[in-house]
Amino acid sequence: MLARIYQPSKNAMQSGRAGTRRWVLEYAPVTARRPEPLMGWVSSGDTMNQVKLRFDSKEEAIAYARKHALQFVVEEPKLRAPIKPKAYADNFAFSRLTPWTH
Repeated sequence: MLARIYQPSKNAMQSGRAGTRRWVLEYAPVTARRPEPLMGWVSSGDTMNQVKLRFDSKEEAIAYARKHALQFVVEEPKLRAPIKPKAYADNFAFSRLTPWTH
């Protein structure tokens, strides 16, 4: 069974980085999903699609996968540029290179 180990990115609806420091082990789907004929809901016979294991470090996730003889792929996170602190008062500073206009 193939597993994917990754660090989730932040949600587009949130401004902070909460929940992005932990690592997730997620199983790859074994069977295809298909629409249920009566209601049209998407279903699958594979219950491992619902399993997401969270770990504090990448090494813990890899150790778990090796202990349970899982094939795994590690996806490294993309590094973000550090946030530069800014102050609103800098818009009106006398040392500003270009004048502030409306």
